[in-house]
Amino acid sequence: MEPILEETEDNSSMTPLCHGGICYINKKPPCGVLKPTRRGPAKSERASTSRPYQDSTALSTKMEGEAIYILPTDTKYKGQMKDGMFHGKGTLYFPSGSKYEATWEKGRIIKGHYTFADGLKYNEEQWHYCDGYDRRFYTEICEGLKPAGISQLTNLDPPRRIPEGCYDCGDGFYDPQTRVVRDYRNRFLRNADDDEHEWIIRTCRKGWDEFIEHRAKL
Repeated sequence: MEPILEETEDNSSMTPLCHGGICYINKKPPCGVLKPTRRGPAKSERASTSRPYQDSTALSTKMEGEAIYILPTDTKYKGQMKDGMFHGKGTLYFPSGSKYEATWEKGRIIKGHYTFADGLKYNEEQWHYCDGYDRRFYTEICEGLKPAGISQLTNLDPPRRIPEGCYDCGDGFYDPQTRVVRDYRNRFLRNADDDEHEWIIRTCRKGWDEFIEHRAKL
């Protein structure tokens, strides 16, 4: 399902995708933005992160024109704004390297598309990536398969080492005991709800091996 991004918050309520990270969700408004202007492009002067920018000529205005809007998660919006909201063409750049290019209307998405950090584009209508018919990772599609007997476990090769007892959920490691997702630099990202917990346990790569007997097809 396509990421749903509304208003001027970093609200990426998207169903986890099998290829890449889970976007950051339910975050607060930005801690630093460009200087607002009454009309036309915003200047490349960044506001203080400690308090809202104040200017005698712009106290009664909201950001309009071209702007860069930076959120506490380091997600960056670059594009057009009107009356302090995303409006027109603009792109969200996520810390993982992925991006969401969209057309906005008063803070809501009209249409857009998501691109993973490695260049793979998500297709909402016909998403067949690693679907059983073609199980190649994107790096294998671009660079070819490895020789017989050498298995590629993830799209990233070699794969990340997962901490003991945790899962790799795309944008970080998940500890099922604490239900906390931390990024690959061990910084807190979010607490997982029941739906995300169940999805990670069912589909994501474990940090340990399990030896099982042969299971007949049902």
